[in-house]
Parts: sequence; structure tokens; C-alpha cells
Amino acid sequence: MICAIARGASFIVALLVVGWVSPIEALELSAPQAAAISQQARFDQNLGATVPLDAVFRDDEGKAVTFRGLLGQRPVVLVLGYHECPMLCSLVLGGVVEALTEMRPTSGKDFDLIDMSISPADDPAAAAKQKRIYFKRYARQGADAGWHFLTSPNAATIREFSDAVGFHYAYDVTSKQYAHPSGLIVLTPEGRVSRYLFGVNFNAGELQGALQAAGERRVSSPIAQLLMVCFHYNPMTGKYGALILGGLRAAGVATLLVMAGGIVFLVRRPIPVLRA
Repeated sequence: MICAIARGASFIVALLVVGWVSPIEALELSAPQAAAISQQARFDQNLGATVPLDAVFRDDEGKAVTFRGLLGQRPVVLVLGYHECPMLCSLVLGGVVEALTEMRPTSGKDFDLIDMSISPADDPAAAAKQKRIYFKRYARQGADAGWHFLTSPNAATIREFSDAVGFHYAYDVTSKQYAHPSGLIVLTPEGRVSRYLFGVNFNAGELQGALQAAGERRVSSPIAQLLMVCFHYNPMTGKYGALILGGLRAAGVATLLVMAGGIVFLVRRPIPVLRA
């Protein structure tokens, strides 16, 4: 039975390896292209900077709001993206919500979550839909009062705000999509940038610690941005970039090697003989 399992598992592993080592040219993204995109879609760590407090947005109910009106009581988890994003935005927001569900502090009481769209085409209806989808995963009583999904039809307002927090993006006219970095920003109750967390998966303890520090008006030091680059999604081709996927493949191959080693161990391990 063990041998049968081993043969089946080995076949699956072989298929996975073939998939992981497929030609890089299939990504249709050269190294210069990937480098150019990463220069446009990046985070600048503007630690200590204050967001434009009087910038006007629309919340998910269509009401005009400013950050001055939203801030002042609790630290904030700030996420930037757009609602028609094919993959990366949902990964980031999903990662944020997953981390929040593992934390004891509750939104609306201990911190706020603000999702801001970088697309002028997004409207309050789209924001409300997005909020409903992700709040179902959180679903703590009364916590929705601390969730704010914002949009603006004014591209200049969006750009001013995103530049202030160091979130840089590029719009591709052909695909009508945005290239942008992945991560979140933690703000103090007064709207100062306290910390950045990069990637699409966030450690609940680290995020909770960042919120606590922001609540105490502390500003952290810059951190490495490797995860932001590794998880960057290229909307120009609808695929992960070559430089990024190379890292993902390496991680996948490492996982497969561990699996294969485990199978070999099980096959070669002596089977104990039961004595009557």
C-alpha cells in the first residue's frame, strides 16, 4: 500500500515539477520590462508623513468624507488598490482580513480599516460590494463601523494621497489595468505613516504590534521590500512577472523536494513485524 501511495505521489510530484520548470519565455515579460514596471509600481517608505487630511472621498454609502473626519481616535490599517483588480488586490485584502480575524483587537473599537481605491472609475456601489464580500469573513458584531471603503472620481486627489503615503502605481491604457505594489500601511490616529507591511500574507502578531505602536504615536524604521517585489502581479500581461515567478518557483520546488523526501523516508522505513 505504501508503495502504491509512493508511486501515485511521485507521479503528482513529477507533474508539478514539469509545471514549475516550464520555459520562462511563456511569461511574455523580459527582465527590462519587469524592472521598468517595478520602478513604477513601488512603495516609498514615507515614514512620519501625514496623509492629506482634507482630501475628499466618497464612502461606501456615497457620503462625502475626509480623512480628518475619519481619523483621530484609533490607529488605522490602510489598504490601497482598486475593485476591478484581477488578482493582487483581492490577495492583499484577503490577507489583511485573515490576519485581522486572528487578532484579539476589534475594528471599530481598537483600530479602523480603510480601503482606498486608486481608480477614478470605482464608485460607492463597487466599494459597498467589496466591503460586504470581505466583512463576511470578519463578521464581528459592531465591527463594520470601523470599516471604510473609499472612492473618488478625481484622479488628482487619488494621486496626491497615494504619493503622500508612498504608494506608486501605473495605468496601462491597453489592458485598462493598474500595476501597483502589494502591502498595507499603518497610520497613527492623527494620520501619520507609522509602518509598512509588504506582501499579501500578514502575520497577525506583527500587525497587532504595528497597530499598538501606531496607537502610541510611534514611527518604525524602514524595512526590506522583498515581499512586495516577489508578489507583484503584472496586469500588462495578466501573469506574474519573470523575476517574481522565479522566486515563487524556487519556493515551490523547495516544497516539492521536502514532499519527495518524506515519501522516500516512508518507503524505505522498515515495516515493524507484528508477533503473534
